[in-house]
Amino acid sequence: MKLQVVVSSQTNPYWNVAVENYLVSRQIEDTVVMYLWKNHRTVVVGQNQNPFSECNVDALLADGGYVMRRTTGGGAVYHDDGNINFSFVAPYDLYDQQRQFEVIRVALRDYGLETELSGRNDMLCNGRKFSGNAFSKGQYQRLHHGTILIKGNMDDLSRYLKVRPAKLHKHGVASVQSRVVNLSELADITSDSIVPHLIEAFGIVYGANYEQYAFDDFVCLAEVENLYNKYSSDEWLYGKWRSFTAQRSAQFDWGSVDIGLTVDERRGIITDVAVATDALDVGLTDTIRKLLVGASIHCAPQTPPDVDKSVASDIVSLIWG
Repeated sequence: MKLQVVVSSQTNPYWNVAVENYLVSRQIEDTVVMYLWKNHRTVVVGQNQNPFSECNVDALLADGGYVMRRTTGGGAVYHDDGNINFSFVAPYDLYDQQRQFEVIRVALRDYGLETELSGRNDMLCNGRKFSGNAFSKGQYQRLHHGTILIKGNMDDLSRYLKVRPAKLHKHGVASVQSRVVNLSELADITSDSIVPHLIEAFGIVYGANYEQYAFDDFVCLAEVENLYNKYSSDEWLYGKWRSFTAQRSAQFDWGSVDIGLTVDERRGIITDVAVATDALDVGLTDTIRKLLVGASIHCAPQTPPDVDKSVASDIVSLIWG
């Protein structure tokens, strides 16, 4: 097994996500990659989220920030120069989520910090969240990426992120600040000082030597430039959501959802559906569309055999009461 390390020299989120997706697209065997990167003042939304529901877009852009849409599911997070982000890219036979989490945990033990996993994708220290994670599958590689909150600007986080009252109520807290922690509050740590510790922990956990590759060697590739153009495009970032108005919203165990319906009143059927969700399952939007498009507005549809019945029940109760 080979280990590769790539450390970004950019804080532009579109270059960072372009390189990440290039790494995932490569057909390379017997190799695990750890990619470390920072974004400057960026709200990152999940693949299927409505950015205008999750983020104060106008304020963020006016302050020189970025909206970025990732290719994985889950909810919106805030990045700035005080945080470090990590990506593990591995072929299917070497992908090991627990091992990947252990790299983060070993690195933080160097600072006297003990951490734990919580829920579907969070890491906690002293009971407070410092890392959110998401996952996806490519043709050849699998991806696990996340953020380590070290010295993020909490005022900016609150200014740019919109947090749903239903989600706050579910977690029994009064504000977004009370749910997260900057690790710099707990130890003498910065987003720069942790990098060599993460690299060392990567080698320790995997028991192998690593090679470090220059970020700029990837940026100059035509494939990466094409990905940059895609992920920085208005269509990818905002698309249909510029004119989207959520008509139904709810918080379920599997995540939050906003649904906008286009209805043919003459025929009494739903002709189109816009779905925004922070569910980790990126295919869930297709599932909901399959359930709703073509359904009568007067009565709930039958659940197709290949649609999850619990999700269908939640959606039916949301639309038809």
